[in-house]
Amino acid sequence: MNFEDILYEVRNGVAWITINRPEKMNAFRGQTCDEIIKALNKAGYDRDVGAIVLAGAGDRAFCTGGDQSAHSGNYDGRGTIGLPMEELHTAIRDVPKPVIARVQGFAIGGGNVLATICDLTICSDKAQFGQVGPKMGSVDPGYGTAFLARVVGEKKAREIWYLNRRYSGAEAVAMGLANFCFPHDELDAEVQKIGEELCERSPTALAIAKRSFNADTAHQAGIAGLGMYALKLYYDTEESREGVNALKEKRKPEFRKYVK
Repeated sequence: MNFEDILYEVRNGVAWITINRPEKMNAFRGQTCDEIIKALNKAGYDRDVGAIVLAGAGDRAFCTGGDQSAHSGNYDGRGTIGLPMEELHTAIRDVPKPVIARVQGFAIGGGNVLATICDLTICSDKAQFGQVGPKMGSVDPGYGTAFLARVVGEKKAREIWYLNRRYSGAEAVAMGLANFCFPHDELDAEVQKIGEELCERSPTALAIAKRSFNADTAHQAGIAGLGMYALKLYYDTEESREGVNALKEKRKPEFRKYVK
């Protein structure tokens, strides 16, 4: 497969899918999402692959969500909001192998959602987790909210979304958002080590365990589907556009002036 936005490599049975847009803080556009989905399916059904790592290129960011330069009331690709987010989230959950989020920097917005959905999240001591949706005129009305509450608890999930604060790797581990936090220069070796450890496990047992875990929250796909249609309608409002406009103009957004 030829990819433009991602890198794909198999290292001793561990498939590394790396978002390769460091100049955009690894923010994704429609094409990025499509390529990750293809790579996940490739790795997921390759008998020589036992685990999958989802990573971001460079030192600054794992992923910072949707590329705002491609967002003007909509994004650039297909899907309900111009990004096939429902398909991407489903691919991470449905691929019959453990998916590890390797977070070396910012996991913000939609990037934080990806880290949440992955089976395991392994971060460095330079990692920063958080949400910015309500500051930007956006929200993730599916796995990013409902599933997050299952992961960190209802009160903490509301704090993350309402207050839009940043959390360190150590804080992410403490709240259950990440599994391990390693020194930055040891991260890749530790991620590969855990990936290889997974390769030693029974692939069928892991696949059944993953499907069993997913079954408990499978209904959230329906919530996400409905939520994305609501989000599309919201993106067509001046209130939502105010977030993008304020970012471009380097000022604080004034959302309330658009509330009738």
